[in-house]
Amino acid sequence: MEIRVLRYFLETAREENMTRAAERLFISQPTMSKQLKELENELGVKLFRRSNYNIKLTEAGMLLRERAEDILSLVDKTLEEFKSLDNLNSGDIYVGAPESEAMEQFALVVSDLQKRYPGIRCNIYSGNMQDVCEKLDKGLLDFAIVMNYVDLKKYNYLPMQTEDAWGVILRRDDPLAENEAFTISMLKELPLICSRQWVDYELPQWFGSDTNDVNITATYNLPYNGAVMAKAGIGYAMMLDKLVQTDENSELIFRPLLDVPKAEMYIIWRKYQTFTPVSQLLVKALRDKFS
Repeated sequence: MEIRVLRYFLETAREENMTRAAERLFISQPTMSKQLKELENELGVKLFRRSNYNIKLTEAGMLLRERAEDILSLVDKTLEEFKSLDNLNSGDIYVGAPESEAMEQFALVVSDLQKRYPGIRCNIYSGNMQDVCEKLDKGLLDFAIVMNYVDLKKYNYLPMQTEDAWGVILRRDDPLAENEAFTISMLKELPLICSRQWVDYELPQWFGSDTNDVNITATYNLPYNGAVMAKAGIGYAMMLDKLVQTDENSELIFRPLLDVPKAEMYIIWRKYQTFTPVSQLLVKALRDKFS
């Protein structure tokens, strides 16, 4: 399986049209068709469903697309790393991060570093903890910012100088907005909007054996979308503070949860990781800031 052919496959999957994909890659359509047919023969599966109008991925094709995106990302990242080995003034750093106030602390470190080394570029991948850690483990990311329920023994890590407060996002005109704060017991009677990560981690910790009684009416990946659903009156959004607008000009307000711990944040990287010179600079800057 050649890297070049994987690029042909991905471009065809994105365009859903072999002729357009071939044009974008500056090769002939017969060459593209021949290479993809040989790839199917090599793998022993059909990758595309072809029609008169377009082509769609089969189930096997969707699996290969997921793998090919990771493989090519790692190949491209590796090439970039070797190009930057002898140049401290430029290079790429890849960081996975959730939506969190801790990102502001990290951004300040990167900003200071870029003032001294303006050719450094920071690439942020936003996702939930599972996605971020998976990409870090595969080598697709150099660093990740995570909450305290990650198994830190697997990584090198630094605690960040921030603790994010959990709370409830609700409409300002909601009768419950008169409460200055909420407790877990108050949540049991409410329709909740929460992230899927919250369902996996906070829900069982907060509610114990009573999780079946919790009324989850919607889930979200991005806090903005959670806030939109709260504004529409779908329910009460479980969220960390300062992720969405809740000032006096907003229709929403934030009310803290009193009986849950704050979310501790860490920046982690793989043990025995070989860093590029640029990443080494960032590690030193992070240690200076957070150690």
